[in-house]
Amino acid sequence: MEKINMRLKIGDVVLPNPYILAPMAGVTDLPFRLLCREQGAGLVCMEMVSAKAIYYRNKNTEALLTIHPEERPVSLQLFGSDPYLMSEMAKRIEERPFDILDINMGCPVPKVVNNGEGSALMKDPKLAGEIAASVVRAVRKPVTVKIRKGFDEKHVNAVEMAKRIEDAGASAVAVHGRTREQYYSGKADWDIIRRVKEAVAIPVIGNGDVASAADAQEMWEQTGCDGIMIARGARGNPWIFAELAAWSEGRPAPPRPDCREVCRMIKRHGKMLCRYKGEFTGIREMRKHAAWYTAGFPHSSRLRARVNEIGDYDSLCALMEQWVLETEYEKQESHIL
Repeated sequence: MEKINMRLKIGDVVLPNPYILAPMAGVTDLPFRLLCREQGAGLVCMEMVSAKAIYYRNKNTEALLTIHPEERPVSLQLFGSDPYLMSEMAKRIEERPFDILDINMGCPVPKVVNNGEGSALMKDPKLAGEIAASVVRAVRKPVTVKIRKGFDEKHVNAVEMAKRIEDAGASAVAVHGRTREQYYSGKADWDIIRRVKEAVAIPVIGNGDVASAADAQEMWEQTGCDGIMIARGARGNPWIFAELAAWSEGRPAPPRPDCREVCRMIKRHGKMLCRYKGEFTGIREMRKHAAWYTAGFPHSSRLRARVNEIGDYDSLCALMEQWVLETEYEKQESHIL
């Protein structure tokens, strides 16, 4: 196995490897980012934060802006549609300990798009370029932008967007190979990532349908991208970053986690969430993570139903231990038969 270049430089920030945890609302909170960083992610991205929410000092925004020293390097993602407000809020938060400031121009959620934010900016490349330029001028830290293939298949303009972003002085661009119209359905178009890479000189980060080292290798070969961003492939699977690091370094892939390792990670993740958000909220948020962690294992559908009924950390631990016993017993029975 040939070793590949593990270093990716974004502005003056040198990442230990080119594998990036994508920003995902409701997923990439502080506990999950720490777990992915521990497994070897080269950069972790925070949940997107509204420039308007920072301006109005929304009480829920402070938690989204919380950063732990052990997760760095970390990228903070801002969204909005007003160049002046975006630049002013970027200045307001710049002293916080993030390393890279990312601008979201890819979120497909209706309440964001209907405000002219997120992937709605794919319909207005001129405004998108103005926003990027205003933020770059406002802060000293590297600025990156996350875009999509286009707003819909009739308006595929990622290449034009990337050129404007580069001209604005951004340090890198991440390209999700789906249109806003697709959301997360269908197959990601990696060819658009290749076309963007050929069109600009700044680093291009590919995003879409990477769930294994084999997928990553295929994306490298097809697109020539400089970095790979992992989104849904990391949900319930922070171990993907250890797999990617091993592949890049020419080492054998670590074994897939068994039910006991999954149980251990769920309990640890749940404890971190309870400490960070309180037990009431932490356990309820852990329910979706438990479903993702155990997908594909025996009894996973039954476990999902049971985990939705628990309300405290001790019950989560007891349920997971019971699941391990049931899973291991079934495995032993199948060997006997």
